[in-house]
Amino acid sequence: MSGHPAELIARIEAAKAAVMAETGLLHRELGRAESRWKGDGSRVSAVDIAISENIFASLRSKFASDQLFSEELADGAPVALASRYAWVLDPIDGTNNFALGIPHCAISLALVERGEPVYGVVYDLSRRVLMHGGPGFGMFDGERPCRVSTEEPNPETLIGFASPYDKRLMPAADAVLSHFKIRGLGSATLHLAYVAAGLLGGVVDFNVKIWDLAAAIPLCRAAGGKVVFVSGEQLPMKVFDLKMARIVYAAGAPAMADRLAALLGTR
Repeated sequence: MSGHPAELIARIEAAKAAVMAETGLLHRELGRAESRWKGDGSRVSAVDIAISENIFASLRSKFASDQLFSEELADGAPVALASRYAWVLDPIDGTNNFALGIPHCAISLALVERGEPVYGVVYDLSRRVLMHGGPGFGMFDGERPCRVSTEEPNPETLIGFASPYDKRLMPAADAVLSHFKIRGLGSATLHLAYVAAGLLGGVVDFNVKIWDLAAAIPLCRAAGGKVVFVSGEQLPMKVFDLKMARIVYAAGAPAMADRLAALLGTR
């Protein structure tokens, strides 16, 4: 990481350590933790809250001036990004899977500088791998450097996919389904992180919020990928708002991202 500011490197190392410190709890409570449904239809467990509190305590002790945002600790009021550095955490992306004992879930922590996600740390419980990286740093699946798949899009290409909550978007979903094979893992973070690692050829989602993507966006960009926000540009972040509208987006290698966006009717 030579050539990068010391303050940035210190935050990256702290982020990886803070996430790895919570992996034992994540594995131990898989399929065991009690959970409840929130008003927005998503699930939360005591482990989500514990991971949020533990990671934020670790980061706050080192970087007191940084803003800290978590889906599970916010009080509901929109908060403007005011500090140079901020953190966006999804303590368990895929809580529904986690509660049921399905291992496709992840701890997702993004370092944001002036509203742009610059480094992501994602712990993939199912593979027991820490994925991390950002533009200028590279993308690593564990210790393996990765790039997005540059295979020419074809009917056998695997696309991470989540069907739309808003059924008026089903024609766009059908357009994707008619051209590619899909995989639905139940974790938006892992879909995009797997694109960065070259495991999936692309991803389409109709339902995500920025905390689902914040850590995986820099992974994808560092790996040579492109993220297209179909429902309107999301970056740089200006406000953290639990009541934000659902994001529709596509990602992959540049040609794939553009092809998927075209199928969604935007290119």
